[in-house]
Amino acid sequence: MKRSLLQYLSEWKAQSDRKPLLIKGARQVGKSWLAKELGKSFKRFIEVNFDQKPGLCKIFEKDLSVDRLILQLSIALDAKIIPGETLLFFDEIQACPRAISALRYFYEQLPSLHVIAAGSLVEFALEDTGLPVGRLTTLYCYPLSFHEFLMASGRENIIELIRTNDIREPLSDAMHQKGLELFAEYMAIGGMPEAVKTWIQNRDIGKCMRIHQGFIESYRQDFNKYTKRNSRRHVELVFNAVPQMVGRKFISTHVSEALRAREILPALDLLSKAGVVHNVFHTSANGIPINAEINPSIFKVICLDVAVMQALLHMEYRKWLLDPESEIVNFGSAVEAFVGQELIAYSTPFERAGLYYWIREKRGASAEVDYVTELGGRVVPIEVKSGLSGKSKSMRIFLDEKKNSPFGLLISSANFGEKGAVKRIPLYAIWRMMNQDK
Repeated sequence: MKRSLLQYLSEWKAQSDRKPLLIKGARQVGKSWLAKELGKSFKRFIEVNFDQKPGLCKIFEKDLSVDRLILQLSIALDAKIIPGETLLFFDEIQACPRAISALRYFYEQLPSLHVIAAGSLVEFALEDTGLPVGRLTTLYCYPLSFHEFLMASGRENIIELIRTNDIREPLSDAMHQKGLELFAEYMAIGGMPEAVKTWIQNRDIGKCMRIHQGFIESYRQDFNKYTKRNSRRHVELVFNAVPQMVGRKFISTHVSEALRAREILPALDLLSKAGVVHNVFHTSANGIPINAEINPSIFKVICLDVAVMQALLHMEYRKWLLDPESEIVNFGSAVEAFVGQELIAYSTPFERAGLYYWIREKRGASAEVDYVTELGGRVVPIEVKSGLSGKSKSMRIFLDEKKNSPFGLLISSANFGEKGAVKRIPLYAIWRMMNQDK
C-alpha cells in the first residue's frame, strides 16, 4: 500500500533540524502502519505501545531525563536505542501522558534520535498535558484518498491518464465509465486501510462490510475513554444521527427533541476531537483565509469515511459494485460526503483540515454552495451533483457576488468539460484539481 504521507515522513527523517513527530488521526486510519513502514528504512525500529504494555509508563513517572529514559527503555525492551540508527516509536501515547511531556526533552537533549509518537485519542490527553510548542512536528492522518486507493489497487495507468488529460476536454466514453466504476468501488470499500487491503487481496465485499462494522464498534467502545458517564448517551445519539444529517445544516433537535443544544453540541465536539466526524462550517468566503469568516453556529457534518457512514445507516452499499450509475443518483448525501472526504485528504497534513461551505439566505434568492476551498490563493466554490444533469445556479450567484473567485467546480458523474467560469470535474478526478503535481 502506498500513502502520500510517507513522502513527508521520508523528508522528516532526512532533516538535520527535525523535531519529534506526532501523528494524529482517528482510530484505524493507518498511523501505526506509517511509522512501521518508515521504520523499515532504519537499522533498528523500536516500538513502545502503551496500550499493550502499560507497565512501561512507570519509566516516565520520575524525572524526564532522556539519558535515563533511553537506558531504562533499552533494558525493558532488551533492545539498543542508538541515535542515527534507531526509530523510536511511541504508539497510543495518550495512554501515557508523561511520555507526551517527554517529547520536548527528546528534542532538547537528544535531537539526533528519530522519535515518532501516535495516538487515536491524543487530543484528549493534550487537554491536560498541553502540546510542547515549538518542539514538536504534528502530522494529520486520514483514510486513504481516492488517489491512494487507485495506487493501492495498481491503477497507475488510470492515474496517468487522468493526470495528463486536458480538463477542458472529455475522456473517451470507455475511460470515463471506467473512472466511474472505480469511484463506485471506492464508495463501497471506503478509505480505511484494513478494508482497502482486504478488498485488494480478496475482492470480498462481505468481509469489507464486516470490517466496517468492526470500526463502528471500536469507536463506540472508545466513548467510555473520553466521556463522563452521563454524557456517553449523548455521544451515542450524535454518532448515530450524523450520517442521517449529511448535506444538511446540523440542528440539535434533529438529534433529539428531548435534549438541548448545550447537551448535544459538546457531544459532537468530542466526536470531532476523536476524528470520527468533521464539521463543515459556513463562511462568507470573501477571501483568504477562508476560515477567517466562519460562523461557528452554522455548520454541516460528515463522517470520517464514506463506507463507515453507509454502514452506520445500514445501507445495502454493496450495490455500488452492481449498478454504479443508479447509486450515484440515489445516494446524493454519500456523494457529497465523499467530496468532503477528498478535500480533507488533499489538504496540508501539518494542520487539522477544515471544511467550509457557503449559504445565502435571502428572500426569493436563497443559494447554497456545497463546499468552498482554496486553490492557487483564490476562493473556489464547489457544487456536487449526484447525477449528470443539474444546473449550477447557486454557484453562479456565488461567482457573481465574489469577484475575487475566478471560477467554480461542478463535481458530478459527468465527463470533463468547461462552460464559462464553471469547470466540470468527474467524481474520480478531484485529486487532479487539488494536487496538480500528482
